[in-house]
Amino acid sequence: MPPQILRLLVLTLAIAGSYFVARAVLKPACFGQYGWYRGDALGEIASLPASYAGKAACEECHDAVVEKKAKSKHKTISCESCHGPNGEHADNPATETKKITDPKFCLRCHQANPSKPVKFPQIDPAEHFSDLKCGECHLAHAPSESPSK
Repeated sequence: MPPQILRLLVLTLAIAGSYFVARAVLKPACFGQYGWYRGDALGEIASLPASYAGKAACEECHDAVVEKKAKSKHKTISCESCHGPNGEHADNPATETKKITDPKFCLRCHQANPSKPVKFPQIDPAEHFSDLKCGECHLAHAPSESPSK
């Protein structure tokens, strides 16, 4: 066997061997427990402190918004579905609640998708006033209404 082939073969075996050694050392024992998932991650996620305040906490201070939202098409959606977890804001009202200014946020639910029911309000962002933000024409808590300017 020519020496260059032998060297190539030894190098290939060394690379493959180092891969398997590194994989054995670095791969967590719980990896693959639930398919391509690290099983211990479930316990780690569950141990994180809950930071959601809940609808009742929002209603304590935001009566006007709750009344307006109760009459709108968003009445069944919780505040934190749009504003995100606001447990910190509920515990200390001086902390800022999350504002929704990015049009991509509304598209999370309202971007046209054939898997959604036909009656669900859907838009194609390229055709639906792509140069405007949603809040320029719609109120988030009452989307059928326009903001007064």
